[in-house]
Amino acid sequence: MSSENRSYANLEPNWGSWQVYRGSDVPKGMEDWLLDRGSLTSRLVKASEGAFRVRLLRQGWGRPLYSESQLLCTRRAETALVREVELLGRDTPWVFARTLIPASSLRGSARRLANLGSKPLGAVLFSDPGMRRGPIQIARLQPRHPLFAAAANSLQQKPTELWGRRTLFYLAGKPLLVNEIFLPEIPLVSGEPKP
Repeated sequence: MSSENRSYANLEPNWGSWQVYRGSDVPKGMEDWLLDRGSLTSRLVKASEGAFRVRLLRQGWGRPLYSESQLLCTRRAETALVREVELLGRDTPWVFARTLIPASSLRGSARRLANLGSKPLGAVLFSDPGMRRGPIQIARLQPRHPLFAAAANSLQQKPTELWGRRTLFYLAGKPLLVNEIFLPEIPLVSGEPKP
């Protein structure tokens, strides 16, 4: 790995399988969110008793982070459509989501992903019978990581760490990467708000 690649990698969390983090200080109840392979949107709707919405923070063309580019198998300088949203339960940010869609993936029926606005991505992905989901990667994010800064940007009180997961999804055989960072107010027992 070149020194430039090492410096990019140092600014990112150490993404890995659940086995890597199993013995870590994962907050009680967080494992359930991190490992759930169902629709996060559906689960958040249920946990919020229907008081769920998506707040679009940013959408436009941008450069993936180093590890995102590697996972998507794109060249470092290649841009992707970057969509950043907050998923709110009871008007409180519970999840920060960052989705990257390479231009080559925005073809055919997947073109609709460019115009989601405040619609939940999960509703589109999990309603498509041809959708495939890759393995889940997990990470502990710390304040030095750009993804932590983006996720915690709207929080009044900045946490010392955040936990997140990311997954490659495939629509019509084309990849898109979804990062989901769980914010401090996420209910750690499904359906019950954090005290």
